[in-house]
Amino acid sequence: MDTRSTVALNETEIRNTLEDWAAAVRARDVARIFAHYAPDIVAFDAIAQLQFKGGDAYRKHWETCMSMCTGAMIFEIHDLQITADADLAFAHALNRCGGTGPDGKEMSGWMRMTSCLRKQDGRWRIVHEHFSAPFDPQSNAALWLEP
Repeated sequence: MDTRSTVALNETEIRNTLEDWAAAVRARDVARIFAHYAPDIVAFDAIAQLQFKGGDAYRKHWETCMSMCTGAMIFEIHDLQITADADLAFAHALNRCGGTGPDGKEMSGWMRMTSCLRKQDGRWRIVHEHFSAPFDPQSNAALWLEP
């Protein structure tokens, strides 16, 4: 397979990996979510603490997030861009996430997402993840605006 074909195949595999990861989040399937992470994941999430090191710490964070959203989960990846070589890649996108409250009211916002992936044992795994929201420096309020 030539280089161009390899890159296209890797990008397709990564897109499929991230789509399955997002579907797992919507399904609240923590085991399936974590099938996509490397055990030594380092994550910078938008809430709770500055960083999470390792799968155990990040899994607890995801479990806490799931317990806060009692209704249907919203987790959509938009404008996904992928750059990959043979065994290392990064992807960035806009992510609309949130949930539906007990009253049926949707509560969601837009965040920025960057994921770094490494091919390990023939599978793409997320080794670094970063979620963030822009903020207004005058009010310190997060800006959850439409892109």
